Amino acid sequence: MTPDGRHRVPHEVLHAVRPDAGTAVLVLHGFTGGPASVMPLARTLSAQGHSVVVPLLPGHGTRWQDLNRTAYSQWLDAAMAAYDELAGTHSRVFVAGLSAGGALALEIAVRRTGVAGLVLINPAVELSAKGLRLLGVLKLLLPSVRAIGDDIARPGVSEHAYPRTPLRALHSLVRGLALLRQRLWRVTVPVLLFSSATDHVVPTASSDRVWRDIRSVHKARVVLRRSLHVATLDYDADEIHRRTISFVESGRP
Repeated sequence: MTPDGRHRVPHEVLHAVRPDAGTAVLVLHGFTGGPASVMPLARTLSAQGHSVVVPLLPGHGTRWQDLNRTAYSQWLDAAMAAYDELAGTHSRVFVAGLSAGGALALEIAVRRTGVAGLVLINPAVELSAKGLRLLGVLKLLLPSVRAIGDDIARPGVSEHAYPRTPLRALHSLVRGLALLRQRLWRVTVPVLLFSSATDHVVPTASSDRVWRDIRSVHKARVVLRRSLHVATLDYDADEIHRRTISFVESGRP
């Protein structure tokens, strides 16, 4: 921590755009986390010769109080802007997202035509934490609650998430996800869905909802038996990398 409470953690972004690459992948991190949580996947894709962009979403990578000053619409705008930039220079653009990043990936598929496909890792479209219905009141009384980061089975690994969960931002996320759930039927692009069998942050019902409600003809679901929520840094990371590379290069999940 710096004296002002800001993080000294590896939250560098990745903007590895190759002029000769026809395929690009936008990789999105989750709520209270940062690029570090998805960077191994992003660098693996980049090493295969694809353009890869990992943005730092507004309010992340500094301190949780900054996240409390942002909203779902701002995270979505940032993700959309990054997608539009890639779509303007590449013939195929895939979007990968972890947790709330998966929700933003689904939003892009709802709002943009031409998305080549989605890679969703424990996507957060439903949450089950206690007190969610009272968030509108709780956020006025409490600025934050305990952290939700580092749900990882592999010892000694951290995603460098915030040490607290800001309630105003969480309330905005919950409201945004409620609207997204009503539009999942508009997702028709190919989808590769990874779901951890045990997840202490996002309930398995969230992935079930995505699988049930999207209208994608081409979709595949992979159950991860050894990893928890941040599966991109966990025991099944290599499986995620392998399946994602195959999907991006073949177009078939």
